[in-house]
Amino acid sequence: MAKKALILYTTLGCTLCEKAKIEIWPVLEKLGLTLTSVDIADDERLSELFGWSIPVVGLGDTGDVLCWPFTAPELEVWLLARL
Repeated sequence: MAKKALILYTTLGCTLCEKAKIEIWPVLEKLGLTLTSVDIADDERLSELFGWSIPVVGLGDTGDVLCWPFTAPELEVWLLARL
């Protein structure tokens, strides 16, 4: 069975996204998730939704996301409530 993916909504040159990844990596390993990056610049709807709030993480439902800033423990709690 494939691992479930955590989606990181990002875009080129997003320095906060690099900071978010530091919080994300330990949680991925702990919960057995993979990370998929989605560039919001490639999708007009995603740009409208997240253009001012990236980095944003989610599990596929763009109406249920966690926006930066977050810590690894906060991300873990958020994910555990949804997995």
